[in-house]
Formats: sequence, structure tokens, C-alpha cells
Amino acid sequence: MQINKVAFIGKGGVGLLYGSMIAKALGNDAVEYVMDDARLERHAGDALTVNGKPCDLTSVRASEAAPADLVILTVKTTGLDQALKTMERVVGPNTLIASLCNGITSEQKIAERFGWEHTVLGICQGMDAVFLNGALTFTNAGEIRFGAAAGTKPATVTAIDELYTRCGIAHTVEDDIAHRMWAKLMLNDGINQTCMAYGGTYGSATEPGSEQRRCFVSAMRETLAVANAEGVELTEADLTQMVHLIEGIDPAGMPSMAQDRIARRKTEVDEFAGTICRLAAKHHIQAPQNEWLYRRIRDIEKSW
Repeated sequence: MQINKVAFIGKGGVGLLYGSMIAKALGNDAVEYVMDDARLERHAGDALTVNGKPCDLTSVRASEAAPADLVILTVKTTGLDQALKTMERVVGPNTLIASLCNGITSEQKIAERFGWEHTVLGICQGMDAVFLNGALTFTNAGEIRFGAAAGTKPATVTAIDELYTRCGIAHTVEDDIAHRMWAKLMLNDGINQTCMAYGGTYGSATEPGSEQRRCFVSAMRETLAVANAEGVELTEADLTQMVHLIEGIDPAGMPSMAQDRIARRKTEVDEFAGTICRLAAKHHIQAPQNEWLYRRIRDIEKSW
């Protein structure tokens, strides 16, 4: 199967970044952003730009959408339940599904509704995208890591791999995607939440000897301990790799939760610290840094 039509659920930073790359390779007609009626009407007048250039990619009502070859979810986990409803019109019997949502829970929810055969597990990492006030800017598009779940058909992985290759999207097909997803969760627990709690940037969170760096690394170490208890072999080498990943991108940039703080949007703290605190309690593991981050971020949200 060759993928020629891609529907995105989510028109934020990640969706615009990868949608614009697919459109550049295959043409604008190959990409559409599918929204429920209320969301489409709310954003109908948005003037979006990608690195300073107007974005003219199409948004369509879910009620008027047709099945796509591939659906890519790029929504926050706070909007996943609504996204699954929106997807129903664009998922046909042969539609493939890829989630780039944060955390480790989205694919299970997707598969419960649409099945595992055409669904891959995945994450994206390493991009320095900032999306504020309708303007997406980035210098590093990062990469996608994805792979099969137990019930995924091999042809599903092959078709998505071919699409990303054709569109020049950096990616890796992972043999152990669960390990990679936990590594990304570890990174998000550290960098996303630290930058949100302190109003920081990639540079301030990696400054040697700083309180932000201590928080960043401490939150990741707690995630590592929880992952090990869950049977996922994250290591200190994985943690160090993630720190180096952040040290290598634009120090003035910031992750999505820090952008949420500026825009006063609801964050994904439940998917990050919430998941770790819940599983830490299950395994009798101490997680004071994630507990503090959860409380601190909730307090900031309440102040709005």
C-alpha cells in the first residue's frame, strides 16, 4: 500500500511541522487537518505561519471528511477523547494510524476503538519547534521513532516507513518501541515539566549546577526507576543520552508545556507526573520530584 493522503488530527506545532513536510513532498492536496465543527469554526480565522511563510494547508470538518490512507494524531493527551471521536469519519477499513501524542497511553486507547492491525506505536523527539500565536518556528525538525505493537501488521510499518522516507522525514523503525516511548516519557517528565514549573528554556534547564538542571535530572531518574519496575530496561545511559539531546538544541527554545504556560493552556501534567506518581505508588517507589512538579504545575494552572 502506498500512502498518498494523510489526515492530521491536531493542527498545533507538531502537526504543522510534519504536515508541511509531507505537503512539500507530495503537494498540498495530500494533507488535510480534520476537526470537529466547533473547533473548525473557532480557528477558521487563524492566520498560521511556518517559519514566517503563510500556511495554506486545508482544514476540513470531520462530518465532511472521507477516509484517508493514514491518520496521524498530533493532539495533546488532554484532547485525546475528542480526537478519537473526530477520527471516526476518516478511519476506513484500510486506514493506517500513527500517534505522535506524548506519554505511553494514547495508542492503547486508539487501538481499543480502531484495532491494532493498522496502528503503530510512536514518538517524536529532538525538534526545537515553538508554536505561539499561530506562528510555528523551528530550525530542527527532529525525528520520529515508531514500531509495531504485538498485533500490528508488518505491512502497516512498511507503508509508514516508505511515506516518511519519501517525504524526507527523519525516522527510525524501532524493534523495541516500548523502550523508546518510556525514554521519551522520561525526557518529558524532566524537561517539559521543569521548564513549565520554572518558566525556563532548554538553556536554563541544562545550565550546569542550576536548580533547574537538578529538577530536570531528578524527575527523569524517578521515571527510570518506575520504568524498571514496569519491566522496561531504561538505563543511566538512556538518561544521559536525553540530557545531551536537549543540550544540542536551541537554548532559547522551550518545550510544549513551557509554551502552555505562556499561552495559559491546560497542560499534560496528568500524562507526565500523574502517570509516574500513580505507578510509583503501585511499586512503592519514592517520587518526590514528580510529586512536587505535579503540585506546582497544578497551582500555576489554577492561578489563571
